[in-house]
Amino acid sequence: MPFPSSCITVVPAIEANQELVNACQRLVPQLSRNHRAPTQQELTRMLSEGASTLFVGRHEDFGEEVVGLATLVLYRVPTGLRGYIEDVIVDEKVRGRGMGEALVRACLDRAAKVGCPQVMLTANPARKAANRLYIRLGFELRKTNVYRYILNRTA
Repeated sequence: MPFPSSCITVVPAIEANQELVNACQRLVPQLSRNHRAPTQQELTRMLSEGASTLFVGRHEDFGEEVVGLATLVLYRVPTGLRGYIEDVIVDEKVRGRGMGEALVRACLDRAAKVGCPQVMLTANPARKAANRLYIRLGFELRKTNVYRYILNRTA
């Protein structure tokens, strides 16, 4: 399904093939220097567990190369179905061409199709363009505290 123009294609990843592994190795460091790219085994597990949908984005100017990733996580809690968008990554060479919007819209469309009432995400304030995109797409900045407890300092 093309978003937002015919030059961009975003589809769910079906298998953890070498192309996906290579894309993650190239793209994950562009999002975070603190996390390593997943192995093929880790990607296989993620795709098979069913809670996450990993979307891959391609732009016609770059052929079949994966130039964007985004993950939609859906899970149930006692108060209902929750959706969370994680790891939206757009290759530096494609930024500003609509790939981020296409990836986020694909996540939102999937969440809506399964009846998820809302979708959350977090964004580093330093990622100015990403934050502008989320606001433009209708996300609302929440006044909340986000806490983190590190269980494994080496992960």
